[in-house]
Amino acid sequence: MARDQEFGGLSDFRELAGSFGAVAAAYDRGRPGYPEELFDELERLWGRELKGARVLDVGAGTGIATRLLAARGADVVAVEPSAGMAAQFQAVSPHLPLVRGGGDDLPFHDGSADLVTYAQAFHWTHPERSVPEIVRVLRPGGAVAAWWNVFDETVPWVRARGERLSAELSGRYHGYQGVAGLIAPAADAGLEVSRTKLRWQRQVPVDQVVDNLTSRSYFASLTPEQREPLLATERAALLAEFPDGQVVEPYVVDLTVAVKRG
Repeated sequence: MARDQEFGGLSDFRELAGSFGAVAAAYDRGRPGYPEELFDELERLWGRELKGARVLDVGAGTGIATRLLAARGADVVAVEPSAGMAAQFQAVSPHLPLVRGGGDDLPFHDGSADLVTYAQAFHWTHPERSVPEIVRVLRPGGAVAAWWNVFDETVPWVRARGERLSAELSGRYHGYQGVAGLIAPAADAGLEVSRTKLRWQRQVPVDQVVDNLTSRSYFASLTPEQREPLLATERAALLAEFPDGQVVEPYVVDLTVAVKRG
């Protein structure tokens, strides 16, 4: 399915994709990081270490994954199209390089990267354009890795929240239907594709979870007047579930790695 159809139309896709800049600070405060096991699995499926690898972290946002990749020893460059997100990235990670651009037209030379990563971001590309761009910039033996922190809806309160948001945000709440969107295009391009999932959780204050929700495109693209009553409902539901204000938030990390052999 084309991305524009998946999100209800070209204007909807652009509106949602462009909504993050205005909530960049909430994004950086609220969004979860990733467990070390994710990067262990990435290295295992790729067949080489991140240390010393030239990495393009596309759709880097505020740099949550970029910083973790750098901590693993990668020579990483962030790639981010949003001015607001890029400004937040530079405010919190001034020591890391950032290039303005997007996955559908990577501003890099052919064969210039060992690894292209998309953390929570590949579904904002058009695979018919972004996958050829990935193949173009990768060196032989290079790979693309895309991953998403997906809310674990096997947990009752998380499932109830998803059902509530789906009803309240009719046509706007999209979840992560696009998590598998890299697999078929990458295989068609001749890449060797692997996929795995990891479960993990974090414990954070209610305010951090509300920031996380605020930064989701289905909330970020609303006006403040539309958004605040819905967030108040979610805050109340969280406090009913976690009266001490400390939320145990469960995730499934969905990871796809596709390697360019030869």
